[in-house]
Amino acid sequence: MANRETVTKRLNAAVNQIHRWVDIVFPELRQVFKILTCTRAIATLRLFPLPKEIRLLNTEQVISGWKQYVKRHAGVKRAELLLSLAKSSVGATQALHAYKLHLGQLLEEYDLAQRQLEQIEHELHLILERVPYAQKLLEIRGIYVTNRAGVLGEAGDRSGYTHGNALLRHAGLNLAEASSGKWRGKMVLSKRGRSCLRHFLYLMTMSMVMTNPEIRALHRYNVEEKKMKKMKSIMKLIGKVARMLVALAKSSLAYEPIKVFPQAA
Repeated sequence: MANRETVTKRLNAAVNQIHRWVDIVFPELRQVFKILTCTRAIATLRLFPLPKEIRLLNTEQVISGWKQYVKRHAGVKRAELLLSLAKSSVGATQALHAYKLHLGQLLEEYDLAQRQLEQIEHELHLILERVPYAQKLLEIRGIYVTNRAGVLGEAGDRSGYTHGNALLRHAGLNLAEASSGKWRGKMVLSKRGRSCLRHFLYLMTMSMVMTNPEIRALHRYNVEEKKMKKMKSIMKLIGKVARMLVALAKSSLAYEPIKVFPQAA
């Protein structure tokens, strides 16, 4: 997982530098694309990144360029907005050749990191296919291959845990009293376990909150009905996910949303 973390850091660095480049050369591009790493935005940066280049084009030429990378609808209004903003851009007008060369290097680094991440995830998927109880997690929406591999790698054989709370203790997510010889404090997370396991359990739960209908419904129930703070609800769901992971590893049963999360039914 260390290699993946290194590649992710390189990818994030490239994305940050692309954002900085846009702010200097073509800041109006943010009005066309809210996410500068979406397919059409990256295509624009590859094909005609400079406002002075876009001014020489018409709507059909912009759309034709996008179609090399995007097979969906034409995006006529977006192309028209791009042309309009390019004509009134306040971006840099000096050393544009150097800026364009720099952008090419940034896009190469971005592409390389993307390919390496895809390769790492493919290899992880092949490895996990050889772990019997890991296959059950494939049936659960929102558990991505990297988070699944991270939890398995840090926790080991989950069937060896007596209960999900044992997995939480191993991760340092159990409650402990913050105190010393002279004072007693409030109950806090012990954080005496494996920090990487805490990290992957958190990422797994957050991805499930965003994409898994049962977990999302439970999170909404906690926040809206039980009036929990959002982070408290997340921590409660981490415990739920940990108990689910251990239960699936110890039994021969498959994942059943209604049994695991009856409140979301």
